[in-house]
Amino acid sequence: MELDDSILNKFGFIARGPKDAINIDPLQTGGKLTEDARKALVEWGDGYSVCDFCGGVLDLIKKPPVEEFVHTALPAFLDTDAVRITHGARESKFAVMHSMAQEGDYVVLDELAHYSSFVAAQRARLNVKTVPHSGSPEYKTDVEAYATAIEEVITETGKAPALAQVTYPDGSYGNLADVKRISDICHSYDIPLMLNGAYSVGRMPIQAKKMGVDFVVGSGHKSMASSGPIGVLGVKEDYADIVFRKSPTHKVKEVELLGCTARGATVMTMIASFPEVVRRTQNWENEVADARWFSAKLEDMGIMQMGDKPHNHDLMFFEAPVFYEISQTAKKGRYFLYKELKQRNIHGIKSGLTKYFKLSTFQVGRENLSYVADSFQEIIDKYQK
Repeated sequence: MELDDSILNKFGFIARGPKDAINIDPLQTGGKLTEDARKALVEWGDGYSVCDFCGGVLDLIKKPPVEEFVHTALPAFLDTDAVRITHGARESKFAVMHSMAQEGDYVVLDELAHYSSFVAAQRARLNVKTVPHSGSPEYKTDVEAYATAIEEVITETGKAPALAQVTYPDGSYGNLADVKRISDICHSYDIPLMLNGAYSVGRMPIQAKKMGVDFVVGSGHKSMASSGPIGVLGVKEDYADIVFRKSPTHKVKEVELLGCTARGATVMTMIASFPEVVRRTQNWENEVADARWFSAKLEDMGIMQMGDKPHNHDLMFFEAPVFYEISQTAKKGRYFLYKELKQRNIHGIKSGLTKYFKLSTFQVGRENLSYVADSFQEIIDKYQK
C-alpha cells in the first residue's frame, strides 16, 4: 500500500476536543499540567531530550536537576529511602513483583486492586490470592482478611506469599483502607507490603514510613500533573539492592528499569509541576470537603454515593437510578447523559453510562462543582417534566 496524501492527510496535528471542558474524569483531574509544565512540554518535547546531558545514568543527571529531584526531593516527598522514575504505576508494581518473588510464588492483592496489578503479577508468572471486600454499598476492603489470605497461602503451598499490596485508594470507589493495620499484619509474617498510590501520591499527603509500607507506587500522569506515561517507585532501604539491582554486563544499568525510563518531556513536566504538587497535597482537607459537599448535593437528587461515608477522597462512585430510568425512554437512550453533559461543557463520565458512574472532584473547585451539580439537576428536571 502506498502512503499517499489520502492517508497522510488524516494525521498530523489533531486538536483535543474536551481540553477546555470541566473535566471530572478521575484519570484526568490530577494529571492536568501546571503552566510551568506546559512550558516544559514544549521545551523538552524532542525525543530523548534529557539524554543530551546524561553520562550514562538517567537519575544521576545534575543539570537539569534530575539527580536532586529523584534522590533528594522525591524521597522526602514520599517519606521513603530510595526512589526511581518509571513509565507508570503498573511498571513500578511489576518491577517490585518481578524482583521480590520467584516464578510460582503468591502475592496478596485486595480484591479491588486495579487490573494492572493482576496483569503485573501474571507477567511475573506469579499466583494471586485476593482479600475480599464488604460488597454494596460500602465496598470496604476486609483489612483483617489479609491474615486469612496469608494463612491460606501458607496452608496451600507451605510458604508465605512473597509480597502483599493494598490499593490506596481503590480506583473504583475511592475508599482508603487502614494501611497501618494491614502493614502490621503483613510484617507479623515477614511479608513486605506495597502501596499502590496511583490516586493518592500527588493528591494527598503520603508518608510511607509512617504508614509502614515497604514500597510506594505513584502515577505522574494520574496524580502528579505530569505528561504521561510516567510514575514513581519508592523503596525501603532493606529492599533497594534487590529492586534496583545492576546488570552484570552493563554495570551502571538497573535491570528492572531496563536501564533507563522517562527520558524527555515526561520527567521534565513532573519536575516542573513538582512545587505546585507539593503545595496542593497540603490543601488536601479542602479537597475532601469539596468531595463531601458535592456528594451531598447529588444525594439530594437521589444519586447515591457508594463507598466510605463520610468520604475521604475525591474519587467517588455513584448509583443513579434516576438517570437510568430516563435512559429507558430518552430519544438518545443510554447516551443521553453524556450528550447532555457535553452540551454543558462537562466531560469525564463515560459515554453510555447512566445507572453507575465514577468521577473526581479533585482541583475542580467549588464554583465549577456547583455548576456540575446544578447541571445534573437541570437534566433531571428537563426529562421529568
